[in-house]
Amino acid sequence: MAQNEQHSGVTQKRRIGRTALAVTALGLGTAPLGGLYRDLTEDEAQATVEAAWQAGIRYFDTAPHYGHTKAEHRLGAALRRYPRDEFVLSTKVGRRFVPRTHAYDGSEGWQDPLPFEAIYDYTRDGILRSFEDSQMRLGMVEIDMVLVHDIGRFTHGDRNAHYWRQLADEGGFRALDELRAAGAIKAIGFGVNEREVILDAMREFDIDCALLAGRYTLLEQAPLDDLLPECERKGVSILLGGAFNSGILARGLLGDLKFNYGAAPREVVERVAQLDTVCRAYDAPLAAAALQFPYAHPAVATVLNGARSADEVRENVASFETRLPRELWLALREKGFVDSRAPLPQV
Repeated sequence: MAQNEQHSGVTQKRRIGRTALAVTALGLGTAPLGGLYRDLTEDEAQATVEAAWQAGIRYFDTAPHYGHTKAEHRLGAALRRYPRDEFVLSTKVGRRFVPRTHAYDGSEGWQDPLPFEAIYDYTRDGILRSFEDSQMRLGMVEIDMVLVHDIGRFTHGDRNAHYWRQLADEGGFRALDELRAAGAIKAIGFGVNEREVILDAMREFDIDCALLAGRYTLLEQAPLDDLLPECERKGVSILLGGAFNSGILARGLLGDLKFNYGAAPREVVERVAQLDTVCRAYDAPLAAAALQFPYAHPAVATVLNGARSADEVRENVASFETRLPRELWLALREKGFVDSRAPLPQV
C-alpha cells in the first residue's frame, strides 16, 4: 500500500474508563503553548489550537505547570470561541502558583514563563484551590478531567513519600472524589512519567484514566509487563503522551535529539537510527510509526501530542492518518523493536 494513502483516524473516539466521556484518537498537548524550549507568540498559540480544531481534534490537555500558568491562559482564550459541549478538556493539580519571589533559572525548560512559581500541594485544600484557579485561568467552569500531576520519584525523589501522604492521608484523594461525585468533573486520573505511580494509585483509589508520558513507545514498552494488563482489567484508560519520547522519534536523527526531556544518550540515538532504517525500507515515515503504534493497544484512549505551530499540528495529523503496511509492523516485531505482546495497528 502506498505510503501517502490516507485513512480516517484522528476523529475516531474511545471512551475514558467507565465514564461517558469520549476523546478523539489524537489529542493536543499544550506544553509548547507554555513555551517549552521555545516560546510562541500569542498569534502562533491561537493558530496552533485553531489548526487542531480544524483537523478534528476535540481533546485538549493542559496544566498550570506549563509556562507557569501561561498555557492555561492561552488554551482557554483559544477554546472559548467553540461550543463547550464539542470538546473534552483536562488540566492538572498538585502545584499551586504564587507570585515569583526569585529569578527563574530556566531549569524546567520554559522560555519566558509568566512571573509565578510553584508550591507543591497535594492536600485537599491544595487540590480544590488549584482546580478553582484553573477554572479562572481557562475562563471555563466546566473542566472534564483532572489529573494529579508529577507525583512520583521522577519529580520528587526522596520527598515523594511526603507528597503521597498528602494525597492519601491529608485529603487529596478525598477532594478528587468530592469533585467527581458533585459532577464538577467527569473523570479523575494521574499525569506522570512513571508507570509504577499509576499502579500504586489503582491499588488505593478509583481512577478513570492516567496520562502516561513517554513510557509506551517504539523505544519503550515495559508497561506491557504490568500496567496495560491491569488497566484493561480495571477499565482504566491510558492517555498516551510523549509518543516521540520528547522529540527524537519525530524526525529521527535529522530532528531534535531529545529523549526523556534531555539530550538523547548514544545508545538511544543508535536505536533510533536502526528504527529509521527499517521504516525507510517500507517507505514509512518514522513519525507515522511512532504515533500509530501506541494507539493500537485497546487500553490507550488517545495519543496526546504537543505542537508549537499550525504546521506541526497538520504534520502530526498527517502522520497519524498515513497508512503503513502491515509488513512494516511485522518487520519491527521480528527485529525486536516491537514486543511480541504489543497489539499491532490494523491496516
